[in-house]
Amino acid sequence: MKVDWTGRALEAEVGPVAHGGHCVSRVDGRVVFVRHALPGELVVAEVTEDKGGAFCRADAVRILRPAPDRVEPPCPVAGPGLCGGCDWQHASPRAQRALKAGVVAEQLRRLAGIEREVEVEELPGGSLRWRTRVRYVAGRDGRPGLRAHRSHRVIPLEDCPITVPGATGDVLSRRRRPGSEIEVAADAAGRTHVRVLETVRGREKSRQVAGGVAAQRAAGRDWRLGAHDFWQVHPAAADTFAGVVADWALASPGGRVWDLYAGVGLFAAVLAGQVGPDGGVLAVESGRRAVADGEANLADLPQVRWRAGRVEHVLADVDERPEVVVLDPPRKGAGRAVVDAIAAGEPERVVYVACDPAALARDVATFTGHGYHLERLRAFDAFPMTHHVETLALLTRIRR
Repeated sequence: MKVDWTGRALEAEVGPVAHGGHCVSRVDGRVVFVRHALPGELVVAEVTEDKGGAFCRADAVRILRPAPDRVEPPCPVAGPGLCGGCDWQHASPRAQRALKAGVVAEQLRRLAGIEREVEVEELPGGSLRWRTRVRYVAGRDGRPGLRAHRSHRVIPLEDCPITVPGATGDVLSRRRRPGSEIEVAADAAGRTHVRVLETVRGREKSRQVAGGVAAQRAAGRDWRLGAHDFWQVHPAAADTFAGVVADWALASPGGRVWDLYAGVGLFAAVLAGQVGPDGGVLAVESGRRAVADGEANLADLPQVRWRAGRVEHVLADVDERPEVVVLDPPRKGAGRAVVDAIAAGEPERVVYVACDPAALARDVATFTGHGYHLERLRAFDAFPMTHHVETLALLTRIRR
């Protein structure tokens, strides 16, 4: 008989953190993923989703025994049944980083068979007012907000404490067509760029309301790119990650290197400086606008050659053995085909920039099968208050 606990209130001892912004509990032999709780707490959890399998999902609606690291959330809508944008506002910043470190370590252990002590490092600026990019949605009444967790229901907002001031203000005070999405991006020059996406008669339309071309600064260079194209969300992230890539890549003058999922060429610029004018950097990116922006931004670096297309397709036509490969894949990771193609080139070092620890661990396991060793790992709290974490890994080829 199918079990359905939806709406049921459970008293639960909260266990360890799990990937996804919740903790694991067990009640009557079933796994319960509990949000708004912390390890070691005793809570009353209300089941919010149950598909009748081995687990269900719940929100901690009453805390019977709080953890020492529990704090009052700085946002009034960061609670059960409310905004789903943040996961850990009820934990101190130090505790948030410890929780994320536990997730990265657990994913490496479970998916890659690697035991590694992990520290999540804090980026400058604190845990609030860091987010430079956000996508709001207009609810049925036209008020902009963010959706509730695992729901299409819109929670209207008057402010969002994790976003930079320019990304709220007038944007949230103006009503829009219900269902429209409002993309906001604040750049390094202090300008706020706003784009509205609406569906009219079944067709999606995009309107740039303010701005359009963003100015950024990282790796000792000024960048110009489409305001809503990919750039790191945290103001300190791009420069920090570029510094780590520079420290680990150590490309030789005159060497051949690859920058995969290159975006507008942040890491390609770093690599180009190392290989010099006699070297070569292959930058591969599927977004044609990003390639155009990259070519314009790095026009002074002729050693960078751009290829537009899916990484696995481009690499199938590349006859070159790189000394170093840097890759910054999307959240799903690079995948076996890309890792196989990289390993076939036998680079001495691979620098992997990951925004999802599970995807990183799966790809590291594949690299390990090709004779690579996880030499170094650094993790950064580039998304405070959320469960997301950025991890950089250095893999080196084991000589046989």
